Amino acid sequence: MTTPQEATGPQGELLLRTMPMPADTSFNGDIFGGWIMSQMDIAGSIMAKETTRTRTATVAVESMKFIKPVRVGDVVCCYGRVVRIGTTSVTIMLEVWVRPVLPSTEERFTTFKVTEAAFTYVAIGADGKKQPINKERLVL
Repeated sequence: MTTPQEATGPQGELLLRTMPMPADTSFNGDIFGGWIMSQMDIAGSIMAKETTRTRTATVAVESMKFIKPVRVGDVVCCYGRVVRIGTTSVTIMLEVWVRPVLPSTEERFTTFKVTEAAFTYVAIGADGKKQPINKERLVL
């Protein structure tokens, strides 16, 4: 069954495109959820830094639900969009979509959503402490 969002596709900007390798698998042969989460964090931190034009650090991740497994060789794409800018933090909604490179017959060229979560990043200064985001320097 296709959800309305899957019918329209990913929401946001393509931030990262990569391919998992055999070392990224669990004992079941699927890609570790932690590996996917780390790719999301990398993608989100790129957008956070580009948006705030300062150093950032991850401070929170809303709950994640994994919808479908990812296999070795699938193309993993992370999309993101800024959903909130606070005094010291920025929240980015991230989605992971996958396109099998070697699809089985029933999956032929089907792109599917794997997970989504809101990641919050805080702006940090040279001393490593949070600092206000300079709203005049924002890039939206």
